[in-house]
Amino acid sequence: MWTMSLPWWEFVLRGVIVYFFLIVLLRVTGKRQIGQMAPFDLVLLLVLSNAVQNAMNGGDNSIIGGAISAVSLVGTNWVVGLLTYKSKRLEALVEGRPEVLIYNGKLFEEALKHTKITHHELMTALRAAGCATVEEVRGALLETDGSISVIPKGK
Repeated sequence: MWTMSLPWWEFVLRGVIVYFFLIVLLRVTGKRQIGQMAPFDLVLLLVLSNAVQNAMNGGDNSIIGGAISAVSLVGTNWVVGLLTYKSKRLEALVEGRPEVLIYNGKLFEEALKHTKITHHELMTALRAAGCATVEEVRGALLETDGSISVIPKGK
């Protein structure tokens, strides 16, 4: 229970490697995967966490090993947060940039395809902002957190 089967530094290294692997993997799959989770997205994240568990702990089930892994993940997340706060270039790399979906009533179909946003999802966001049609929108953006911000023309 208390005896580790690996040296402490290996837990740290494994945690950091898995953390960055998952950041890249989730970044490549797109913004909407994080911000607009459907039930199957939640299941994917739960299964994904189970899939990388052994890569992080190397088969060690000790309490100390788990604590070291947890501290490594939280510490790495804190450092990445600090670095993305200080560097706009790194922030863009890790978090991405907002994507313009509509500008002055013009819908950008390529942006919808690229971001994998359906017309139904976009129209739902427009209706929530009080717009019935694309022509009533000054701007609509897919934010870095996966939400859609809508600016009506009248405002």
